[in-house]
Amino acid sequence: MDDAIAQMQTLIGALPYLKRYDDQIVVVKYGGHAMGEEETALRFGRDIALLEQVGVNPVVVHGGGPQINAMLARLGVQSTFVQGLRVTDQQMVEVVEMVLCGTVNKQVAESITRAGALAVGISGKDGGLITARKATRTVKDPGSNIEQVLDLGLVGEPESVDTRVLQLLIGADIVPVIAPVGVGRDGQTYNINADTVSGAVAGALAAERMLMLTDVPGVLDANKKFIPEMTVAEARAGIAAGWIAGGMIPKVETCIYAIERGVKGAVILDGRVPHAVLRELFTDGGAGTLIKP
Repeated sequence: MDDAIAQMQTLIGALPYLKRYDDQIVVVKYGGHAMGEEETALRFGRDIALLEQVGVNPVVVHGGGPQINAMLARLGVQSTFVQGLRVTDQQMVEVVEMVLCGTVNKQVAESITRAGALAVGISGKDGGLITARKATRTVKDPGSNIEQVLDLGLVGEPESVDTRVLQLLIGADIVPVIAPVGVGRDGQTYNINADTVSGAVAGALAAERMLMLTDVPGVLDANKKFIPEMTVAEARAGIAAGWIAGGMIPKVETCIYAIERGVKGAVILDGRVPHAVLRELFTDGGAGTLIKP
């Protein structure tokens, strides 16, 4: 009886949030350590399926860095690095496309479908979803402090997002699962960072929420204390002051990018925590750092 009462209280507590997100688009970036082992992947599939079944419109963007590294090692493809960043040549981009658009994409879609919601795996090349351009990266020479342009090869960034395919899938109650590969106007395939793709897709869809699953609880302040909520202005100030640093900077910048393009709020949360997506959307406390306008 106690268990039944607890379950009813949980449902009652979630009701306002179910109403809030009913028929709203939520973009979930899934990758890296958040992908984890098989049980973690199956749990993620069940959570996304539940979102769709209660009236939310989830859109998943996935990465696959560890899987790409494993395949490169298996094929004996040697990586070239510039200033610590991997260069993607034509041979490597073919491996990236094979892994992301093939194995990983279908595994993620299958885990959601197995849990009871229809999911279809696509890439940024399908239906002209993501038109990409060559990404530019610069670093400052420590001696002269002069900025140098890095050539990372076939690493791209979204130039535009055509949401027609996504809208058709969402309208048919099908969960789109997107591999972060795009195509240039010249037909060249580009490898794109999954965080960047999630921000571009969320902005183009004017999503209610963008959730970025990572391997940390969220954003920490200067005293290493967890921040449950912050504005775009506060996030920019944190980057300028240096307490938002390292790998957290591009994640926060992606959140800001998405919000400036119409996303209502973006959350950085630990995807290794069981049911982190559901906790973030359907409980008072949430599960990560919410960045809002």
